[in-house]
Amino acid sequence: MTQPKHTVHRAEYKPPAWQVETVDLCVALAPQATRVVSSLQVTRVECGAGESGPMLLNGEGLDTQFIEVDGQPIPKDQWRFNDRGDLLIDIASHHARITTEVIIHPTANRSLEGLYAADNLLLTQCEAEGFRRITWYPDRPDVMAKFRVRLEASCADYPVMLSNGNCVAHGALPDGRHFTEWDDPFPKPSYLFAIAAGPLAALKDDFVTQSGRQVELCIWSDPNDLDQLGYAMASLKRAMRWDEDRFGLEYDLDVYHIVVTHHFNMGAMENKSLNIFNSRYVLAHPETATDEDFEGVESVIAHEYFHNWTGNRVTCRDWFQLTLKEGLTVFRDQEFTSDLYSRALKRVNDVASLMARQFPEDAGPMAHPIRPQQYQEINNFYTATVYQKGAEVIRMLQTILGREGFNAGLKRYLQQHDGDAATCEQFLASMSAATDTDLSQFMRWYHQVGTPTLFVDTHHDVSRDEWVMTFRQQLPDHQENTSIGPLQIPIALGFLGPDNVPLPVTLAGEQQAGPLSRVVVLDEDTHCLRFKGLGAQPLPSLLRGLSAPVKLEFEWSLEELGRLAGHDPDPVSRWLAGRRLAQAAVSAMLNRPEQAEAARAALTSAWRNVLVDDDLDPALAAKMLVLPSEAELAEPFEQAHILDIHNHRRTLQRKLGEALEDELWDRYRRQGQPQKWSNAPEAAATRSLANVILARLFDGCPDSGGAVDEVNRRYEQADNMTDRLAALQILVHGQAKNATTVLDDFEYRFKDQPLVIDKWLAIQASCPRPETVESVNQLLGHPLFAIHNPNKVRALIGTMAVHNCAAFHRADGQGHALLGQVIDQVDGFNPQLAARLAASLGRWRRFASPQADSMRAVLETLAGRSGLSRDLAEVTQAALM
Repeated sequence: MTQPKHTVHRAEYKPPAWQVETVDLCVALAPQATRVVSSLQVTRVECGAGESGPMLLNGEGLDTQFIEVDGQPIPKDQWRFNDRGDLLIDIASHHARITTEVIIHPTANRSLEGLYAADNLLLTQCEAEGFRRITWYPDRPDVMAKFRVRLEASCADYPVMLSNGNCVAHGALPDGRHFTEWDDPFPKPSYLFAIAAGPLAALKDDFVTQSGRQVELCIWSDPNDLDQLGYAMASLKRAMRWDEDRFGLEYDLDVYHIVVTHHFNMGAMENKSLNIFNSRYVLAHPETATDEDFEGVESVIAHEYFHNWTGNRVTCRDWFQLTLKEGLTVFRDQEFTSDLYSRALKRVNDVASLMARQFPEDAGPMAHPIRPQQYQEINNFYTATVYQKGAEVIRMLQTILGREGFNAGLKRYLQQHDGDAATCEQFLASMSAATDTDLSQFMRWYHQVGTPTLFVDTHHDVSRDEWVMTFRQQLPDHQENTSIGPLQIPIALGFLGPDNVPLPVTLAGEQQAGPLSRVVVLDEDTHCLRFKGLGAQPLPSLLRGLSAPVKLEFEWSLEELGRLAGHDPDPVSRWLAGRRLAQAAVSAMLNRPEQAEAARAALTSAWRNVLVDDDLDPALAAKMLVLPSEAELAEPFEQAHILDIHNHRRTLQRKLGEALEDELWDRYRRQGQPQKWSNAPEAAATRSLANVILARLFDGCPDSGGAVDEVNRRYEQADNMTDRLAALQILVHGQAKNATTVLDDFEYRFKDQPLVIDKWLAIQASCPRPETVESVNQLLGHPLFAIHNPNKVRALIGTMAVHNCAAFHRADGQGHALLGQVIDQVDGFNPQLAARLAASLGRWRRFASPQADSMRAVLETLAGRSGLSRDLAEVTQAALM
């Protein structure tokens, strides 16, 4: 039977009737049956009328042994369950101690929520509502308490036992058992509770804070992985120092633990002082991790550390405020990487991710504001909108207030709400008070749904020799947008002269020449700007740096886009101009064949300029030599013929490779032979460009000029995973004669490295051929694949669904059907993973038949299944509405 649906509405929020002051837990750990004794000191919260409701405790799957209030069993007439299974207890006094004992079953818990067994470890995941799977508790973020935890277990099986806070006691127990006791002095919500236990080994270091306090740092993993922890430790220390330097935020406990597991639904979890991480974002060694992996490790390590203040010390009042901690902390980790390395490249990467993940989500059936208004299952709202668009909203706020003003506002927010569960309104109120700025209109970004569109028109007022630019903003057609009104949209803009030299951006009426790039905040439905001193034919460069998460509608000619792609000083605008040229080329191939040659020639010229520009950052050059994905190219079409787009994209890619063969080889040779591996940004950029060039040569002329030989040589001689994996992908996706042999060699080399095997699975799943569906089906039964491991499922079936148009959207529907079968199986033990996989089917209305029909049919089959989880039911329901 499908789990009952209950919609939670933000407007119905009520504060808790009771607060928990302290929590004392005694957890006797065992894989089959763990015993949890909980003692809660609770206090009634007085309402205005002096009345308060019963104590409500959440619990799921608990084998309850007893419940007591103040040391006495509860009379039967003083407790009951509501229709959602919550326990309600009537308590006459204003203070009470509630004691419960339950037994839970970690080995049987395949959901990876609550307390679960993973290999030889016992781990917890409590965000968002996993703590109720461990013990009876008011499991909501606005109930914050001080925790003291005692762990007991077998010394042989669980020699290491960790929880939040500082370890205050440890010792031996009879029968080969032992205990540890942990005290966390900072009040926290239950979602930040954590336990990790097992035969772990640690890389240890220390960090001295700006006030001189020494913090012990420990990263715990399987002993065999100790040699892969060094980069994560260095990243952690860099993050701790940066947060002190940039925001004056210092770590607040004596220890900081990170625990590594291969079994995790998310990237990582910021539990207070005990972060639990997916191994993908900790383990890093040049022979097994790519440059992209190294970047991901540093980013996620920093993200979870930054949560110590923006998420832990100040948390969110309810789950509707999730972007308050996640959007803000994503922005902080983006700034961390930008400050340490290339701000330009980081911004291009972030914009690319936003456009690939969040823009489609905004246009799909699960579109929602960065602060949703309702949900059935909160796990479904850990989305790109909440995280990535939420970060863009914070970035706009910094643009409007300036860095100094933003920093002052953040400082005020953290001081005012330290130890509290806050709201988005309170965050903006602090920003407003610190800078004396009215942000009431900016609050609309927290309510609007979908990606706004900014229409731009320009004309030359000859009589005044001024260029007039008119901006018109439009929100998507959505019921939640009907009464919002115009947004505040900061738009960064500039102009190029006929010689492609930047021009001063001077507003009419200004006496001095303006800057070469400036930001204007649009706050009306229609906004008119007048510029002077631009000459007869200025070339506008608009929305530089993607200064707001909007779609831009402006008519550039192919020649103008080529100039922007070749000469715009803003790297994001330069990259986006290249994307627009690619979009124009594919659109012409689909609908206007007579214009296809001109569009392709313009793109070819732009790429040629990239290849000959030795002053351009090689990493950015590599980004510009990759065509947009089929999904991105399909965005302008209401009902896309996705396989036609795929075929035209491949044709365009081949013709670009053919036309630019000489320039590609010339730039590749100027790069020089691969040097000994280094993690320096310059070395990573060189590797990136070299591998992209080889891919483009293989696209256009693999048998000419020795491309096959060069790729094989690079595979064999690589001293790092970046080069080896890139060569493997080129050979497999290009259907080289030795592709199977090289795949077998790769498997043999790395069969004992789970994260590398994920890459091996993903390369096969993304091979752009229709018959990849059968290959993926076979790999589902491979000994190195595990259906209960989220990383493996995402690497194989997730990769096919997201990154392999030719297979997933195969005309006979078998790609969709295979995904549906896996979702059906996974939903039985991991609803969170199943719901996220189902998102790939949700945009069926954007496709033409037969893809739309088969996607809808799979969704209907899933929706009609008995026993559907709440997670999957909400996603399928939204997709079919």
